[in-house]
Amino acid sequence: MNSTQTLISRNNAFASQFNQEGLSILPKLRNVIITCVDARVDPAHVLGVELGDSVVIRNQGGRMTTEAIEEIATLAFMAAKLDGEKPGPFEVIIMQHTHCGAERYADPEFQKAVKLQLGIDVSEQAIYNHEESVMSDVKKLAASPIVPNYVTVSGLIYDVKTGGVQEVSAPMPLKDIA
Repeated sequence: MNSTQTLISRNNAFASQFNQEGLSILPKLRNVIITCVDARVDPAHVLGVELGDSVVIRNQGGRMTTEAIEEIATLAFMAAKLDGEKPGPFEVIIMQHTHCGAERYADPEFQKAVKLQLGIDVSEQAIYNHEESVMSDVKKLAASPIVPNYVTVSGLIYDVKTGGVQEVSAPMPLKDIA
């Protein structure tokens, strides 16, 4: 059996007991989690996220790229429209992790090789230092003119060896971030 068949089989078991047809389009926890694509870093397992709890955006390194900011801005806009006159709470959680493949992107020679061979600039995903990368991403989101300033952001680092999460940046409204 190949991977696709394994996943379809698992879905058949899931669908046979599915009873969540009434879930709202807005996540129950009113948040977006941005994290890495690494298979070891699944918010459903790491943070106990259940179906309908959170929107999850995954990219290499769990970085606050231009695309991630645009996605967050459109989700915040949609949530505000669905909320009506007064937008409800909306939180962004940046969760990066230890022993990340994006650490390799910090090597200028590796960046150059990827650019030369694939034509892709991976510098925006590079992780030089985990705490600094999280804080840089928090500030990058706060500096974006397209994300509403009532949005709250926090930053976490997940340790793939211990399973623990360290809070690097406590939840704070974007308007309060310098």
